[in-house]
Amino acid sequence: MSGVRLEAKVHIVTGAVSAAQNIVKCLKRCGLVASDVVLEQFASSYSILADDEKELGVCMIDIGGGTTDIAIFTDGSIRHTAVIPIAGDQVTNDIAIALRTPTRNAEEIKLKYGCALQDLADTTQMIDIPTVGDRPGRHLSKRALAEVVEARYEELFTLVATEIRRSGLEDLIAAGIVLTGGASKVEGAQELAERVFKMPVRIGAPQHVTGLADVLNNPVYATGVGLLLYGLQQRDGQQETITQPNLKSLWARMKGWFQGGF
Repeated sequence: MSGVRLEAKVHIVTGAVSAAQNIVKCLKRCGLVASDVVLEQFASSYSILADDEKELGVCMIDIGGGTTDIAIFTDGSIRHTAVIPIAGDQVTNDIAIALRTPTRNAEEIKLKYGCALQDLADTTQMIDIPTVGDRPGRHLSKRALAEVVEARYEELFTLVATEIRRSGLEDLIAAGIVLTGGASKVEGAQELAERVFKMPVRIGAPQHVTGLADVLNNPVYATGVGLLLYGLQQRDGQQETITQPNLKSLWARMKGWFQGGF
């Protein structure tokens, strides 16, 4: 077989050089050396997605503090990525405004009592709500809190569903949705996601780790554990380790990573 032209469909993710430089500089000031630059969604997938899911087709939704990161895998490779500027911090702000409580208290309330689905909230359970200034605290039912939380999560999942449809890969996600990130731990998030996406949803926690598995088995550490697993794979696959990389070499390694992923 012979040919005169080689074509390929690829998904390219670009980033600002200044942002990469700042990350490398921050690490250097901490006494660390960056050996590579990895896409956040790609790193998280190393720790929470199974190879079968990537082959069959899966959408990973990483709900962090400031952004929600989306990655769609089919045939073992990333086919689409996106970032939505709505995540856990927006839920906290909504709680703070709706309940008229300081932001630090709103975060504690979200983590302890938050529920993304009103149907699962206990109407008899009451929550102590601190107020601003010297005003006395108030009591509020958990269901009332769930109304605030559910509205924001439903908006987020609706935006993600729109992005999936826009990608044109909706019919290829046979393995369903995997939620991860700190904000995915909120009670009822999985059930609400299944209602919005109308497909199977699971919460993804880091896998393939031992020793501290009882601590690391938490969606919060998905990206961190994924970075370690990625670095381990790269170390095993290469005999030489770059000890003093420059930015040019980092971008060259990123290019090689994308070429190897398709």
